[in-house]
Amino acid sequence: MTHRDQLRGHFDELGRLITATFDTLAGQIEEYATRVQGTIDGGGRIFFCGNGGSAADAQHLAAEYVVRFVRQRRAVAAVALTTDTSVLTAAGNDFGFERVFSRQIEALGSPGDLLVLHSTSGRSTNLLVAAEAARERGMQTIGLLARGGGVLAELVDLALIVPTESTARAQEIHLLIGHAVCDLVDASLSRAERLLTEPGQRT
Repeated sequence: MTHRDQLRGHFDELGRLITATFDTLAGQIEEYATRVQGTIDGGGRIFFCGNGGSAADAQHLAAEYVVRFVRQRRAVAAVALTTDTSVLTAAGNDFGFERVFSRQIEALGSPGDLLVLHSTSGRSTNLLVAAEAARERGMQTIGLLARGGGVLAELVDLALIVPTESTARAQEIHLLIGHAVCDLVDASLSRAERLLTEPGQRT
């Protein structure tokens, strides 16, 4: 197999998975967007967490909401629970790594907030504990998962399980889903803001 063949294999695999994911999860992705929009409209915050590459996705998506995705619109309250090294290391040292996210949820989470958990295995203990902590706080939970969803699929309100066993492909699709949801939310917020500011648009 040549390098070109090996490279094409990655692109072809991802292309097939994108189609399969849309065919399988389009309805759940729409519900994900609806829950995000409802959280924003209700004055809630969106929290993201994950481990490794999924931690990077959590930070990436939180930034899209706080700053913007494509359109000009107001800032959205979103927090990645993966970024504060002092909190993460203190919680890990004092309570164990399994509580690095749940401790932050206990401190910051409120009813009406939303926690989005990124996991390719659905088995990471710190994410399972975080989902339980969010439920205790009255928060909604969404899992972006793969490999059948694992235990985490049973603990979240909405599970989006990408049909793959590949960690790399799952993370690529999770980010695609996150961006697609951002686009829907951006469009909704931008449209609402135009209706409030453009002459003749008030009702």
